Amino acid sequence: MSAAHLAAALLMVVIWGFNFVVIRWGLDDVPPMTLTFLRFALAAFPAVLFVRRPQPSWRLVTGYGLFAFTVQFGLLFAGMQAGMPTGLASLVIQVQAFFTIGLVALLTHERTKPVQLVGATIAGAGLVLVAFHLPPSTRVGFLLVVAAAASWAIANVIVKRIHSEQPLPVVVWASAAASIMMLPVALVLEGPAAMWAAVSAMDTPAWLGLAFQAWPTTLLAFGIWAWLLRQHPAALIAPFTLLVPIVAMSLAVWLLGEEITWWKLTAIALVLSGLALNVIASRARRDDLITPPV
Repeated sequence: MSAAHLAAALLMVVIWGFNFVVIRWGLDDVPPMTLTFLRFALAAFPAVLFVRRPQPSWRLVTGYGLFAFTVQFGLLFAGMQAGMPTGLASLVIQVQAFFTIGLVALLTHERTKPVQLVGATIAGAGLVLVAFHLPPSTRVGFLLVVAAAASWAIANVIVKRIHSEQPLPVVVWASAAASIMMLPVALVLEGPAAMWAAVSAMDTPAWLGLAFQAWPTTLLAFGIWAWLLRQHPAALIAPFTLLVPIVAMSLAVWLLGEEITWWKLTAIALVLSGLALNVIASRARRDDLITPPV
């Protein structure tokens, strides 16, 4: 890998990691469903005016938008709003890899490799450690983030059926579908008055944070990911995603003042070790590794 490609990969990781901090800042001012709607509406517009509709079935693209964006980020944002610490949220949601393995095995009767089971067990121990040490008031947020990981896994199964050579149009149009689907949810759960009050109160930093979620995080970093996958084997690129929670947790400590404890460090080691074993087991299979943490 050239120095330029390595720099692009590290930029992608930093964008995705920093985005968790930006989400936390956004939730200080905007309710979670409204923030989800605004993020994907902005990701879709004005991009849909310049990006042609992807060739795959519109039903598949809409399904991907539903589970990858509407449900996943609605649950993630709600979980963080319910008290799930930013750094831990970035770690817990990575267990989508093991939900994906289970779904694929269930739907295709594909045998799970022993090393993947070992990895899932190790990562599961990390999750138990997190759940055990969280205060009771935060455990609902923990469960919401786990549910978000499950939704991401469903999206992984759907995107494996899309087989698009142009992933960016899929993301743009799936974002458009996601924003349309999230709008009535936000209206029902948060109400038009609360939505309008939140949007009206957004200042310049809040809009810049929203723009960061919509464009660099959703479009630019995904574009870098797709470009790198065309230049290199997926087995070389996919391990970079293991750095995302490390960046997110480090920035949460630095920018948000989140506490470093022995059990957090142990949970990080357990979950990332389990994920690393899954990456090793999947190295020979490109399609297991192509869905990024957008």
